[in-house]
Amino acid sequence: MSDTAHEIWTKPGAAVSTATVRDYVDLLKPRVMSLVVFTAWIGLVIAPVHIHPFAAALAVLAVALGSGAAGAINMWYERDLDALMARTANRPLPRGRVAPDDALGLGVLLSIFSLVLMAVATNYVAMALLAAAILFYVFVYTIWLKRRTPQNIVIGGAAGAFPPMIGWAAATGDVSAVGVALFALIFLWTPPHFWALSLYRSEDYRRAGVPMLPVVAGPRETKRQMLIYTLILAPVSLAPTLLGAVGWIYGATAIVLGAAFIGHAVLVWRTADDETAHPAARRMFFFSLFYLAALFAALPVDHFVARLISTQMIGG
Repeated sequence: MSDTAHEIWTKPGAAVSTATVRDYVDLLKPRVMSLVVFTAWIGLVIAPVHIHPFAAALAVLAVALGSGAAGAINMWYERDLDALMARTANRPLPRGRVAPDDALGLGVLLSIFSLVLMAVATNYVAMALLAAAILFYVFVYTIWLKRRTPQNIVIGGAAGAFPPMIGWAAATGDVSAVGVALFALIFLWTPPHFWALSLYRSEDYRRAGVPMLPVVAGPRETKRQMLIYTLILAPVSLAPTLLGAVGWIYGATAIVLGAAFIGHAVLVWRTADDETAHPAARRMFFFSLFYLAALFAALPVDHFVARLISTQMIGG
């Protein structure tokens, strides 16, 4: 660990250089936030209950702030690990650009504000789900699981699966089978997505002492479980269609994307276990991002097409 990173970790109140706005934005993990906001918005859009656009915008903002708050607290807690990993060593805390106390304070304040905003803009069910997502990410994944078990991503992935269910609840005031199905999509997608990353970043995790599956169980077991999860995910991804929330435009998209995701997992499975660069795993990781974005994008497309057809039939 560098001297600067070590000082910041051991002396949380130590003085650091003046932070920029960009540093505080980086604390909120904007890339993660963008996916969280997108899936929460999808849950709002396909819900069968109309919600005022202003209330919907506030609900999405609350989810964004809650996600950013959890990210800031995560960076505060994991600043020692981040300093040891090439992928995260340049983050604001290990580089000394933001004081740890400031990061923690920002996370706590944004958490509280996001929950109040959600309660005022929508309902207490959505607020409770948002609170569960924040608490799960901070206490279950970050503090309890990540440093202790290779199942950290499997169990902890639930935190990232809440947003579409939160969006659905913001519009409807309840948690339905469709909301649970949207939760399940992200929950099952998370392990193969992150294990693909951890395969080609395994040295980073090994150096930091994080028990990711490739480090603990090896590449072969990791690839096996990645394939299993993609095989389970494929039929589960059809749930929104089978439950009647959307039609077969989404269903056909889910079938094609699911087959492609399985194909990537098979290619990863067939690569040599001693392949250090893991190019197939890298390709699968980036495809997994496209997979989830395209799958969720198909939901409102199907929803709006069905509404347009219904309107034309009524008008005709």
